[in-house]
Amino acid sequence: MSEAVSAQVPLVELRNATRIIGDEIKTTLVADIDLAIAPGEFVAITGPSGSGKSSLLYLAGLLDVPTSGEVNVLGKATSQLPEEQLAAIRLASLGFVFQFHFLLPELTALENVVLPMRALKRRSSREMHDRGMELLTSLGLEDHARKTPDKMSGGQRQRVAIARSLANEPAIILADEPTGNLDSGSSEQVLGIFRQIVDAATEGGSGRSIAVVTHDLDLAARADRRIHLVDGRLSADF
Repeated sequence: MSEAVSAQVPLVELRNATRIIGDEIKTTLVADIDLAIAPGEFVAITGPSGSGKSSLLYLAGLLDVPTSGEVNVLGKATSQLPEEQLAAIRLASLGFVFQFHFLLPELTALENVVLPMRALKRRSSREMHDRGMELLTSLGLEDHARKTPDKMSGGQRQRVAIARSLANEPAIILADEPTGNLDSGSSEQVLGIFRQIVDAATEGGSGRSIAVVTHDLDLAARADRRIHLVDGRLSADF
């Protein structure tokens, strides 16, 4: 993993985090959120549409900053950091998977997976290639490494996106409706992959976690922990 993780330090922690947008007409996306995600957790974030699920995930992933409150990543306060430092933390410590894979269409599967490693600049070209192939192989995509996204199914593209999210060995993967655009078979496959990632990391002592925003009741039911939002506030944590 890119950063040493203590079992006592949450990977991501929101303290009284509130996000308000708008000038004349203000909208509260999330309010007074206290949430800590520990190493080795598989967390599902649920709630009705418009309840603030994605907004919460974006705050946790440093894709947005709170209007008030604090977001800590690996024990480090981030809300006052400049964008350059936030981007560095995202690259080294956080992995992202979205409903739409956002693969670069002109690049092969392997090239897409290698991109975060190229940006981080911690591996040689050979090491990046080998790491990318290792990830694709672990997800059953070794035969698709040199295909561009248009030559793959939706489920295959999403698996490439998962491989890309793992490229820099992040402490936590944040996924926003990762099965929302997939058929039931591909959704089941993605769910199984997430479960394996957390279980393998826990067994290996690395403590990688996954937080998933989802409407998929099957996915939520298989998580270790469920966070439920209503009107931007945490209404249940079990």
